Amino acid sequence: MKKELIHWNHDPDCFYCGTQNPIGLKLKFYLDEETQEVFTEYEASKLFVAFGNIMHAGIQSGLFDEIMGWATYNLTGQMGLTSEIKIKFLRPAYVGKKLIVSCRIISHDGPEVQLSARIETPEGKVCSKATGTYYLLPQDAFRTFIVDKK
Repeated sequence: MKKELIHWNHDPDCFYCGTQNPIGLKLKFYLDEETQEVFTEYEASKLFVAFGNIMHAGIQSGLFDEIMGWATYNLTGQMGLTSEIKIKFLRPAYVGKKLIVSCRIISHDGPEVQLSARIETPEGKVCSKATGTYYLLPQDAFRTFIVDKK
């Protein structure tokens, strides 16, 4: 069963998930309650082409960072900050084609969360995959370092 996720501190200007960013992607995120994976669907426009019909690796990298952040918060209940992301590009991800971006937690030890994510076609062909490390911050610390600095 899929459940739409709402961010506790949603920033309407976020490039990836903001609803008011005029050039943003306006992604919606969901939780698959059975697999405990967070996912979104995305179809890149020609604006994000690298060459030919291939989506730019920088956009894929940003998709990984965004999905890992959403997974960290929604699966742990705490905000996390990106520490490291490693990406393997396996096959082209094409603009104009629907893609599924998904993420799950591999391990959670103290403030460190290890994640695994992938970008794939609806047919299950994995275009790229990533692992990431996020460090958890209590909400009051997150507010002090990030939110209140706006």
